[in-house]
Order: sequence, then C-alpha cells, then structure tokens
Amino acid sequence: MLSLPTSYAEPATHQADSVSEIAGRVVWGKRLLDLLIATLAMLLVMVWLVPLLSIVIRLTSPGPALFVQLRTGRNGRLFRCLKFRTMSYEPNAQFKQATKNDCRVTRIGAVLRKTNLDELPQILNVLRGDMSVVGPRPHPIALDAQHWHTLPHYPSRYTVKPGITGLAQVRGHRGETAQLIDMAHRVRLDRLYIQKQSVWLDLKICWWTATSMIKGDKKAC
Repeated sequence: MLSLPTSYAEPATHQADSVSEIAGRVVWGKRLLDLLIATLAMLLVMVWLVPLLSIVIRLTSPGPALFVQLRTGRNGRLFRCLKFRTMSYEPNAQFKQATKNDCRVTRIGAVLRKTNLDELPQILNVLRGDMSVVGPRPHPIALDAQHWHTLPHYPSRYTVKPGITGLAQVRGHRGETAQLIDMAHRVRLDRLYIQKQSVWLDLKICWWTATSMIKGDKKAC
C-alpha cells in the first residue's frame, strides 16, 4: 500500500486546519454581529414599537398580536418562529401561502408585510439562537414538505441558521412561490449565500433590506 511522503501529507493537513479556522471565525463573527444588531434593535426600536404595533393589531382585528408558527431551523430542527399577525385570525387554519391581494391580509398587516416589520419579533429568535439576522428564510413545515425530497439541494439551505432576511429576499425572490421555478431560484441564492457568507456580506444584505423597507417591497403579499 502506497503512502504519501510527510512533505506531501502535511500541507493537506495544514490546509484543512486553515479552512476550519476560517469557518470558525466566520461563525463567531456572524454570531457577534447577530447579538450586536439584535441588542441595538431591542434597545432602540423594539421597546416602544412592539407594544405600539401590538395595540394597533389588536384594535383593528380580533385575535392575538403575535403569530407563532413551527418552522424548520438549522439541520432540520424545529423552532417556534415569531411574527406579528398580519392576517385575520383563524385558529387551526390549514397552511396556505399568502397571495397578491389576499383577502386574509388585514389593512395593518399589508403595511407590516410591505415594510418587513412583521418579521420584527424574530429579533427574539435571534437572541435565543434559533435564527440569525441574515440567512435563508425559514419555511413553514408544510412548504418544506412539498420540496424536501423532490427539489435538488433543497435540504442544504438548512445547513446554517435561518435568517430574518437573506440574499434571496433582497434579490427579488421574496413572497409567494407559485411556480416551482420560483422556489428553485430561491434555493439557488440561498446556497450561494451559504457558500459566500461573511460578516461583510451580512452587512450589505442588512443595508439592502433597510432600503427595501423604506421604499416598500413590491413582492410583499
């Protein structure tokens, strides 16, 4: 049996260690960025905006202010994802994707969706470690079930923590995935993000998301 000389074997080992070290720095840098952004959001925005929006939601439509839904997290682990309720309250309603001009969406809900403010409570998911600020969006379990075993590379989008916002969302693939090609494009961008992820890329995606919030997202439904 042939064996490589030590002079050839060592560089490969050093290279693997170097890649692992770089990946570790990215993970720690990303977590620190998550905690920084989430803490600032809590102190500067959530302490007053969450109670205000909660009151408006409760006054304009019957039902709770928050919508809690089981979603898929990293490595397929389920977690309780928080959102502001943007639709009419229907206990035990079956999953159905929101569509353009969906009659279930309330007036305040339409504004929250257009500005991405419906996702604001997920800052708490970030602090708990269920989510990251930036990453592939977590899908409802029923939507995952449609594509998990049939769409190529679909499960790979869950090799990292899901995010409040992501590359796919800021590149126009947010909202309803009416056609299979819509989901395929989203998965392609999610996988590209996982491959290229860095603190700098996260900061750019956060900036693009903030810009979209100010302008209003046309694909929100």
